[in-house]
Amino acid sequence: MNVTIVDYQSGNISSVINSFKEVAKDKVNLEVTADLNKIKSSDKIVLPGQGSFKSCVDSLNSINGLVDTLKEFALTNKKPLLGICVGLQMFADIGYEETETKGLGWMPGQVSKINNQNGKFKLPHIGWNEIEIVKKSKIFKDIKNNSHMYFVHSYEFVPKDKSVISATTDYSSKIVCAVEKDNLFGTQFHPEKSDKEGLKIIDNFLSL
Repeated sequence: MNVTIVDYQSGNISSVINSFKEVAKDKVNLEVTADLNKIKSSDKIVLPGQGSFKSCVDSLNSINGLVDTLKEFALTNKKPLLGICVGLQMFADIGYEETETKGLGWMPGQVSKINNQNGKFKLPHIGWNEIEIVKKSKIFKDIKNNSHMYFVHSYEFVPKDKSVISATTDYSSKIVCAVEKDNLFGTQFHPEKSDKEGLKIIDNFLSL
């Protein structure tokens, strides 16, 4: 099985690469690339994202044909794709970090700043937080409810269709921290920094 981590120069993704390598071992052939042909021939794709919504979208758009190739992979061919952090946020129609920026539009909704209740909650939201699993999700197989995951973000994805939400976390309000719709999966937390539970989520994705 060929799994590609899309490297579109969106900040440091070495911990994503290392965690996937650790879990993949000899089970899957793991590539880290933005080569369109390799992406097309992959069985699964991981779309990481570090930095701002705008900078990640700009980086994706700077590689000719990449957005269309990802769309074909995810929406036309319906192969499994996992978005991590801003990788998930980019599923949205629009994001408001830095400036209003158009997302991929795969899941209707927007990415807005977490309401920190006039400074009561620190932003960015950094560190370990419990997640509440709100619907059965393939990537949460054998993950206990209220497990702790690692977060670093100031913005949250607010989907129009609440049925895509698979987990939330409590930080100033119920924040969407995982989504699942057909072949599309996304986590706002970083599974690659979330210890054994995070590695199990990666394993679940690779085992789909």
